[in-house]
Amino acid sequence: MATQSEFALEQGLIEQLERMEYARVRIDDEAAMLANLKCQLEIHNGDIQLTQAEFERILNHLNTGSIVERARILRDKFALKREAANGKAAETVYISFLNCDDWCINEFQVTNQVSMAGKRKNRYDVTILINGLPLVQIELKRRGAELKVAFNQVNRYQHESFDAGAGLFQYVQLFIISNGVNTKYFANNKNQSFQQTFYWTDKDNNRLSDLCEFTDAFLKPCHIAKMITHYTVITEEGVLKVLRPYQFYATEALVDRVKNSNDNAYIWHTTGSGKTLTSFKASQIIMRLPKVHKVLFVVDRKDLDYQTTREFNAFAKDSVDATTNTHNLVTQLNDDSTKLIVTTIQKLNNAIVKEHYLDRIKHLQDKKIVFIFDECHGSQFGLVHQNIKNFFRNAQMFGFTGTPIFADNANNGFGLLKTTRDLFGECLNKYVIVDAIRDENVLRFSVEYVGRYQYKDSANQVDIEVEDIDRKELLDSPQRLEKIADYILAHHAQKTKKPSFTAMFCVSSINALIHYYELFKQKQAQTARPLKIATIFSYAANEENPLANGLIPEESPDVPSGAKINQSSRDKLDEFIGDYNALFGTKYSTNDNQSFYNYYQDIAKRVRNGEIDILLVVNMFLTGFDSPRLNTLYVDKNLKYHGLVQAFSRTNRILNEKKSHGDIVCFRNLKAATDEAIALFSNKNAKETVLLEPYETYVQQFNQATEALLAIEPTVASVDTLPDENAELAFVTKFRELLRIKNILTTFADFEATDLALEAQQFEDYKSKYLDIHDKVKKRNDTEKVSILEDVDFELSLIHRDEINVAYILNLLVSLNKLNPEEAKKRQREIIDLVAGEVQLRSKRALIEAFIEENLPKLKPSDNVIQAFESYWTDSKKEAFSELCKAENINPQELEKLLNHYAFANRLPREQEIVDSLNFKPKILERKPIIERVGDKIKSFIDTFIEGMGGSV
Repeated sequence: MATQSEFALEQGLIEQLERMEYARVRIDDEAAMLANLKCQLEIHNGDIQLTQAEFERILNHLNTGSIVERARILRDKFALKREAANGKAAETVYISFLNCDDWCINEFQVTNQVSMAGKRKNRYDVTILINGLPLVQIELKRRGAELKVAFNQVNRYQHESFDAGAGLFQYVQLFIISNGVNTKYFANNKNQSFQQTFYWTDKDNNRLSDLCEFTDAFLKPCHIAKMITHYTVITEEGVLKVLRPYQFYATEALVDRVKNSNDNAYIWHTTGSGKTLTSFKASQIIMRLPKVHKVLFVVDRKDLDYQTTREFNAFAKDSVDATTNTHNLVTQLNDDSTKLIVTTIQKLNNAIVKEHYLDRIKHLQDKKIVFIFDECHGSQFGLVHQNIKNFFRNAQMFGFTGTPIFADNANNGFGLLKTTRDLFGECLNKYVIVDAIRDENVLRFSVEYVGRYQYKDSANQVDIEVEDIDRKELLDSPQRLEKIADYILAHHAQKTKKPSFTAMFCVSSINALIHYYELFKQKQAQTARPLKIATIFSYAANEENPLANGLIPEESPDVPSGAKINQSSRDKLDEFIGDYNALFGTKYSTNDNQSFYNYYQDIAKRVRNGEIDILLVVNMFLTGFDSPRLNTLYVDKNLKYHGLVQAFSRTNRILNEKKSHGDIVCFRNLKAATDEAIALFSNKNAKETVLLEPYETYVQQFNQATEALLAIEPTVASVDTLPDENAELAFVTKFRELLRIKNILTTFADFEATDLALEAQQFEDYKSKYLDIHDKVKKRNDTEKVSILEDVDFELSLIHRDEINVAYILNLLVSLNKLNPEEAKKRQREIIDLVAGEVQLRSKRALIEAFIEENLPKLKPSDNVIQAFESYWTDSKKEAFSELCKAENINPQELEKLLNHYAFANRLPREQEIVDSLNFKPKILERKPIIERVGDKIKSFIDTFIEGMGGSV
């Protein structure tokens, strides 16, 4: 039976949409789209009749701004001033583009194969128009085709033609991609990754991936309009975000509960699944319900970082007060115009228990106030929960948690905690870790158990797997701690693919932390480029609880006034903060609460930015802290149940193709605890989904993939004779699979290149050919014909290695002088091959090869290779600079400014900056192609002479 074609898929979809009461309309080009837009806006705005001049003014209003600015215009109204005519007085009418309040009352149409000509002429598959504006774009691929190709096609359209003409396709809010079998949706952002595409599901997380099923549920006119008007969010960073299905169902369930009941409830969404966005979106919708007086969104102060504060204030202006001042909260509670308040659990408790605040808020006791708790199992939560119930007689409380408390994990060592059900009642929506991994919203874990203990009175070595007695003397012995420090220093670069990712190291006590910190410092004292290690812990005296059994007690960056201080710990922490200050040029200390809190926030920011290699902690940062660049957790601490899942989950945020999993390195036997925790928070059969396979499985997969590659391309040379693009596509697909598997393999401590069926040199040679095909595709200038390889994702992040730069190559060249001519020639060839195989050096390849082949042989053994290369590089750079200025008539001083700004701010020049750098003013029709061409040439210059240098070249 033949595979269903893309055309048949498209026709079937359109017919299905017509049955769902979409009006089919034929629109071939922009002229037809504008005529239809005028007609639809007239219908949507009460059959108003617009003159052509009025429509032009509306069009001018629509054709401004970025995707995000247009998203705001779409949701707003336009004040159209109408002149007096035909006996009617002058008036101002407000033109609506989208009815957000009654979202079903909009005009829904479907069209297909609209052509737009920008940099290249493109034809789009299926377009859903709402009130004449293209708000949903659907790209289809034949059954069996890779879904990512459709995603990359959308990205290409964004850069080639969506902004053409009146830029109406920049009003697209949602994209849908499908190959018939798999269907995903995502919000319109120019710079996004495939990881930000989502499957739709039913309420029970059953995936609706077939295009017909998806269309039936997701593209119902009322539903798609609601997703756009209610569940697409504009963030502070200027990014459109659309909620995932479980976020949608949870929010809908909470809104329904407020409308129809006074009962409390909770939402169980696994750590890393975007609970904060869901809970805040729910707050935003609930606050608009007439029966609700106020919504209080309650977080722990330690989680209210700079990023979160910005986001919340973007949702509701000035809703967040991040200070510790309870007076501000009381003022907000008394302000009837403030419907949504974001506050901390600490301030809320102060407001409802301290007499001098109670008098000012007593009048609110019987008002309908909804409380939403971002993470409802903090150490202070039980008490605050009771205080709220005692004070607010008409309160309704909702909790969000990634790790609920059940009867099994209710003992925290200080007595039984109330279960989540005891506190909140029914669970309205559940999305567990297995669901999140299956949907690729979080990553799997690779857990490695490291170490063997040896008793002093025995020659037997005991495998850690059978060592289940917590021998404190053994666990804290200096020899053991030193071996662990050595292991981390030896394997850290491999685990984190340094400098791509970062790590956290959690230890059992402050004493152990101090010992480890000093070990790392001492062992790296003579290292040229030591790992950047930072630490933070609470210096309030804290007795160790022997019954805590691996549950994580909370440590706050706020030390309570009058708290008992452990002076020895505090002195050590101040010493370590001193190291941090010296490293980053800061001035933090423990002298006062605010300075210590600022230190906490600064560490969080630098970990997220990848500036800290290892963050050393006891309990802080093990819950609620998000950093996608963190991929490794070293564990020398007993963990179990929700403490274990919370800690492990610091590593499994999605980032890019290179980050394939979260890496957990355990120096204690946590295998049974890990299995128990996974079973408790998902199900007993979830291990296969949550944990990576053993090392040997990936070796086997790599070797099978090698067989598949060699079956179509038995030698490296055979790649050069591939007959057509289909053959090239087959090679790219097969080799990319090797890249993906090797990316996982190289993080295992057991990794040995000799285990693989493809020799290291052969792998590098094939990689070079793979990159040759990539370069060929990217250099194509054909504006009419589209290559089938153009939308294939080469996943270059799997190849990119920051440590291989020009400075690195130079060091290799210096060593050539010390070799005999035959050995030098062989090494020279290896260096040229290395340059060919590194993504970030390919733009410099011709220059480096010319230096090696032409300049290097002329140098005497006593000559300085680095000086010779720097001189050669400087001359080449000057020559390329002059050539660029001459070819494009650019002012050299202006170009110098643009390049300096890039070096400082790491931002490519904007369109107007490019125009300002020219010695002439381009005509209107010439402006766009000139800007694109000059911009491409400047980027090429930057890639060659500025990026990837890595030193004083």
